[in-house]
Amino acid sequence: MSESAHFTFGNEAEIEDLGGGLKRQMLGYNHELMAVKIWFDEGITAYTHSHRHSQVTYVVEGEFHFMIAGVTKVLKAGDSCYIPPHAEHGATSPTGGILIDTFSPAREDFLEE
Repeated sequence: MSESAHFTFGNEAEIEDLGGGLKRQMLGYNHELMAVKIWFDEGITAYTHSHRHSQVTYVVEGEFHFMIAGVTKVLKAGDSCYIPPHAEHGATSPTGGILIDTFSPAREDFLEE
């Protein structure tokens, strides 16, 4: 796996439209760590899934209803959550908002062409 540039400028880095009201911007990564910015449109639900990576998510703006391992909590700007490897999780944003997701190790699937 390659690594990102040492500096990422938000106004220059590509924002990928994932469809369904979600967008993603890579912030930085190597094989051990990855940070990603995610935009949710109002009312969007990210599908429930799991993966082998540890994840910490920080809410930049908006309101999110996070489900982790069957427990749902409401998170707002300034809140965060830890998602252990293989835990089922998903999120809904009734207001729309922005998240910063960090993964260890990096999500290789985010880098595939």
